Amino acid sequence: MSRLVMKFGGTSVADVERIRNVALHVKREVEEGNQVAVVLSAMAGKTDELVGFCKQASANYDRREYDFIVSSGEQITSGLLAIILQDMGIDARSWAGWQIPIKTSSVASAARIEEIDSANLIASMEKGQVSVVAGFQGISAEGRVTTLGRGGSDTSAVALAASLDARCDIYTDVDGVYTTDPRIVKQARKLPRVSYEEMLEMASLGAKVLQTRSVELAMVYKVPLQVRSSFDAPDNIPVVPGNNFGPGTLVCEEELIVEEQVVSGIAYSKDEAKVTVRHVKDKPGISASIFRPLADANISVDMIVQNVSPDGEFANITFTVVANDLDMAVSVLEEKQQEIGFESLETASNVTKISIVGIGMRSHAGVAAKMFDVLASHGINILAIATSEIKTSVLIDQDYTELALRSLHTAYDLDAE
Repeated sequence: MSRLVMKFGGTSVADVERIRNVALHVKREVEEGNQVAVVLSAMAGKTDELVGFCKQASANYDRREYDFIVSSGEQITSGLLAIILQDMGIDARSWAGWQIPIKTSSVASAARIEEIDSANLIASMEKGQVSVVAGFQGISAEGRVTTLGRGGSDTSAVALAASLDARCDIYTDVDGVYTTDPRIVKQARKLPRVSYEEMLEMASLGAKVLQTRSVELAMVYKVPLQVRSSFDAPDNIPVVPGNNFGPGTLVCEEELIVEEQVVSGIAYSKDEAKVTVRHVKDKPGISASIFRPLADANISVDMIVQNVSPDGEFANITFTVVANDLDMAVSVLEEKQQEIGFESLETASNVTKISIVGIGMRSHAGVAAKMFDVLASHGINILAIATSEIKTSVLIDQDYTELALRSLHTAYDLDAE
């Protein structure tokens, strides 16, 4: 008998009939002898509706009350699943985050999990009861309900699996992690296994399958993480040869991947904006004068490029931010214009970040050069570059997104046969 945490996202619990389908997946695991905890998101669209209510109530709402309101969506789906399981003859009960308790920091709407006291949950599961846990929420030291930020139910599930010494199955509206977006590249194929490091890069670079913090937790605590589809037939799920965890994609340690691809996947993000600070003095401290005010305003900067004039006197500094932060970034810099001494700001939001990711990049030369060659052969200009040990990212004009994805996917031999 093993412990299992099953997590279902908003589209999987969008209405009562879909929650019944979730119950069938849970029933299958119970009948296989597993001790099961289920973590649920709110119904698709419900959190946005609750956020809208907060904004209607006040433009300057108290974020502690916001947490109390938006956390109710997960409690509704958890209660409904518990009722449906009970109606099927399966012992089940719902748990709010504070009842377990999932202890968090006090940062409203962006709390971080500090500790999970899972003793009561374990006792309940050992008696054969299915524990249905409201995701996305916890409780602060002050006794206030907190939320973990959008997509936080994935984080709840992985953290709970770590505390229970369990494996974690994440059920979504896709059947695994693909080499790239199959809606754009028809030759994209599902990966049977992907390393934590690769998945972390993909999640942070635009892949929407898993939330970044959940992958970080899984990597730190070595939680076996399986991405599966909730829309597969619950009573007829095939086992994939060589993958003991069943269908979908297993996110695991690098050592469990027998054959490492040089490039495992290609991610993209259109949620990017480019800012160019023009004609600043090329002198020590100028970069700090630009990026320190942005950091103080909690604006994260990604790619950075500096071009120095031929005489070495002046420079243009280009960087990227999340598109939603563009207006604030411009406002912050304009307030500091005299102090920084720049001539003008130029911005663009019609850009896309394309990233190649693969643990095999550590030991192979020329991977980035191939990327640059392929883009150049299609007349695609690179606006900025960023690298890490297992990824290379470029910023390009958004109009070339699909062409770049398809051509790179083929160039790195990722097309399905």
